[in-house]
Amino acid sequence: MRIYISVDMEGITGLVDADDVQPGGRDYERGRSMMAEDVNAAVRGALAAGASDVLVNDAHGPMRNLLPEALHPAARLIRGKPKQMGMLEGLDAGHDAALCVGYHSRAGALGVLSHSFMGHEIEDIRLDGRPVGEIGLAHATAAALGVPVVALTGDDTACAEMTAWDASVVTVAVKYAHDRFAARLRPADEARAAIEESVARALAVPPARPRASTAEATLAVRWQSASVAATLLGIPGVTAEDSRTVRVSGEMPALYRLFGVWMRVAASLTNQAPYC
Repeated sequence: MRIYISVDMEGITGLVDADDVQPGGRDYERGRSMMAEDVNAAVRGALAAGASDVLVNDAHGPMRNLLPEALHPAARLIRGKPKQMGMLEGLDAGHDAALCVGYHSRAGALGVLSHSFMGHEIEDIRLDGRPVGEIGLAHATAAALGVPVVALTGDDTACAEMTAWDASVVTVAVKYAHDRFAARLRPADEARAAIEESVARALAVPPARPRASTAEATLAVRWQSASVAATLLGIPGVTAEDSRTVRVSGEMPALYRLFGVWMRVAASLTNQAPYC
């Protein structure tokens, strides 16, 4: 059984502030250690369920957060950037299941460190008219490849967002949001035990595969900056809904990759900090 793990940082046990998750932050080094512990709990759960191969993709920020020597020795790591598929780099139809570890809720939600990919620069994302963030886009892309997302860890708002998207996904709340930068924390040992047990349970029965799809979907993104939207109109197939919202249609895995190009364009045009 081949298992894929995409690991973000905002939804990791104990972390609540930008200083916990951004390089140079006063608690970042501690944060990356906490990140490794949550990932390792998920790896142990996958191995207990019979996984023969576990691939971990460091999906947060600079994508160099996980220290290879801190990762479970049974797991392989994708580290660094740029990556054509970003948070889903390395995921393919040969994987039997995908796990989302340390994920957070979308922009506008009152969840811990909530945002959609680029802090305040992205105000809203819709997939076929449905509001979506990193959770929904990851799930939709994996499903289009025929890979089921079977478990997610994060705060309670991230878990609720995943459940609303797909109620069959096992979720593990490692903290409970009180505001965007405050949470009631689950004790670390308890949270990691829950991650390990929940992943093992989610994989105990071979997950049902969604039917791989090449159906056309429509992705629309509303940016804070009209300049970003105007620049993206230079890409063939991209159209404007208004001065700050652009849209494009295509097959889902390709749309996810194209969205990564959009973000690189936006990053080149803006200098706003993610959590200001």
